[in-house]
Amino acid sequence: MPGHIRIKARGRTVRRVPGQPNKLEQQYGDYLALRKHAGEILQYEFDSVRLRLAANTYYTPDFFVMLADGTIELHEVKGFWEDDARVKIKMAARLYPFLFVAAQRKRGMWEFESFGGE
Repeated sequence: MPGHIRIKARGRTVRRVPGQPNKLEQQYGDYLALRKHAGEILQYEFDSVRLRLAANTYYTPDFFVMLADGTIELHEVKGFWEDDARVKIKMAARLYPFLFVAAQRKRGMWEFESFGGE
């Protein structure tokens, strides 16, 4: 239409249902299941931990993961990073004594980035 500017925006077409993994999170759950079968992981749970970052601000990592040696990690699965998600995981890593692991699927492979854990 004359006089109008068309803008493409990336929107969410499907609302996330709490407690139910999306397709990418399900794929990551399958990856964790393989690691559990191999004996690398003792246990993993989806959406089972909620961390308070500040007043009325919480972060729920996608997966609670207990490694074979008893170490606890909190994993976040991302197709792409939005600024607020990166800020939350960095804040959580400063506040809590866990290793936070971000997983992204690129070219059919999982790529990882770690935060905290010192």
